Amino acid sequence: MTSTSYRISADIGGTFTDIVYQDRNSGVCGATKVLSTPENPALAVIEGINAAIPADAEIDFFVHGTTVGLNALLTRRGAKVALLTTEKFRDIYTIQGNDRGEIFSIRWNKPEPLATLEHTYTARERIAADGEIVTPLDTSDLDRLVAAARENGYEAIAICFLFAFRNPQHELEAEAYLSERLPGVSIAVSHRVSPEWREFDRTSTTVMDGYLAPVVHRYLETLVGELQHRLPPEQVLHVMESNGGVMSAASASRTPLQTLLSGPVGGAIGGRALAETTGRKNLICVDMGGTSFDASLVIDGLPSASTETRLEGLPVQISVVDIHVIGAGGGSIAWTEADAVRVGPQSAGSNPGPACYGLGGSEPTVSDANLVLGRLDGANFSGGDMNLDRTLAENAVGALGARFGMGTQQMAQGIIDIINAKMADAIRTITIRRGIDPRDFSLLAFGGAGPAQAAALAEELEIEEVIIPVHPGAFSAWGMLQTDVRHDFKETFYGFWDQVERDDLEARFARLESEGRAYLIEEGVGEAAIEFERSADFRYHGQEYVLTIPIPAGSIDMDATRRAFDSAYDRQYGHSSPEGRVEVANIRVAAIGKLDRPDSADPEPSEAGPALKRPVYFSGREQETAIVDRAGLAAGSATVGPAIIEEGTATTLVPPGWQANVIAGGHLSVTRAILS
Repeated sequence: MTSTSYRISADIGGTFTDIVYQDRNSGVCGATKVLSTPENPALAVIEGINAAIPADAEIDFFVHGTTVGLNALLTRRGAKVALLTTEKFRDIYTIQGNDRGEIFSIRWNKPEPLATLEHTYTARERIAADGEIVTPLDTSDLDRLVAAARENGYEAIAICFLFAFRNPQHELEAEAYLSERLPGVSIAVSHRVSPEWREFDRTSTTVMDGYLAPVVHRYLETLVGELQHRLPPEQVLHVMESNGGVMSAASASRTPLQTLLSGPVGGAIGGRALAETTGRKNLICVDMGGTSFDASLVIDGLPSASTETRLEGLPVQISVVDIHVIGAGGGSIAWTEADAVRVGPQSAGSNPGPACYGLGGSEPTVSDANLVLGRLDGANFSGGDMNLDRTLAENAVGALGARFGMGTQQMAQGIIDIINAKMADAIRTITIRRGIDPRDFSLLAFGGAGPAQAAALAEELEIEEVIIPVHPGAFSAWGMLQTDVRHDFKETFYGFWDQVERDDLEARFARLESEGRAYLIEEGVGEAAIEFERSADFRYHGQEYVLTIPIPAGSIDMDATRRAFDSAYDRQYGHSSPEGRVEVANIRVAAIGKLDRPDSADPEPSEAGPALKRPVYFSGREQETAIVDRAGLAAGSATVGPAIIEEGTATTLVPPGWQANVIAGGHLSVTRAILS
């Protein structure tokens, strides 16, 4: 038996599964990529682990992030779900909220609900706003749902009664009644999923939990079962959470919605660690994989976070690292609509994959276009583990181009320009539309396809520096090794701040912390490693939306907290109202279990390979381009474009007029070349 032990992370994407492994003693990290196996994601994880570390090596920590739930939502391939709500409130989920989205667009349509009106059922019951039972639950009303579930084959039921966050008794009664009669059907209850006010938002969150639960359950059961023989008996399989922490697989099964941004969030946490080591405190993090493009911000060294988000236009009440997701990746398919070319959100995935994979795909994708333009090496893709067929790519792209009277290379460049425009607009959504100037940030680009598109995005947005991290194609997996156990607890607590009793507020925080402590201990965290972060949601009287303000540990300084809200409001909106009354809406506690982890060691450069060149298309013109092995780049070295820097997990494009410099930590800083 070897004495070497490893910390392992796996990022399971729609096209590739990324594995990062870190030697516990030396801190040295490595990465590998394998094709995902959608029919059984565990197979790709096992294949990646076996390729990464010796068979007899010990795994002392394993964490993974997955886009299984997210991809199911984006492609609408979740479970068939029914909604149960209070009688006479059947239309809450269908009518939705008062946010029209694009207020001046005549083409805007409401987001398509995950449970339509025909799949919505009601029961006679009523709980008042203060939690008092007005009308007891009539369980006989549930028999119609039971019959419908058997007839329609519902895989999940979401229960959301009015004011259940105040008193969950009726939801618990309905859950027990339905569970007894519908074994095997997943049931989501709103007071557990989101004990927070706002009826449509809470309903939407609960339905989404039910929609994803069977998909996530099946995936986790399979993964745990397949990995049992590879992990030590006492080892807990961890799952990345949308809030940037990790939890056990057992907890993830109970709260599947928390895994929704499980894969993308690793990149934001990695961005936080990179900001600390490089001194770049403001980063736009972009992760372009095979299926999706994820954009997030690191501001003053911390990931931008939120207590709610919207996905596919539907609100979700969960604590999340603020990530904007669109369907754009290397596998995004180019197609036509109304005599125009579109790219994505449909993806070829890993099976059949892009045409160039030679696995049966025939539709042109972004990866096919990059191969046609010479930006990918068909013989050295994914570290040489895959061969790409350029002829198949040219046939697919050429056939699309012929429909518009365009040559193959011209069509390929058009596909790249379209996907770059989509991604640049996604970045504008989280920057310019929020009053943030992207020119004040560095662009941190990662994912298997991100480094190839990064310079073009920077040009589009007038960003001066692009950072390409070590192991960029597996950077999200690397970020997962930089986090801690975390779970969030919340309670709706509404009133004027100047009328809140401090003792009552502190007692409520103490109750949430007690829940958090019990959760962490169940997760195997020692008492000494437990920490808490408190916060509360505030707004000025008469307003609709809130700002979440941190509240330091210890006795609460009510006046200081009020001033903190005024200051935060001023930073966010450019003005504040210190004389106005302030309302508190919700209180929150993040329970954190600190994990012991070594620092990542800087990569050691290897012997540089022979100097190579090949023709690559830039702006419609073919240019001889240097092909550089990243493993041979020493600290401080510079590579002037046009150049392509290749490594096992990604390909970095350095266009003409740009240069790449190796900086601290082995990362690449890509900037405009300084002309002598």
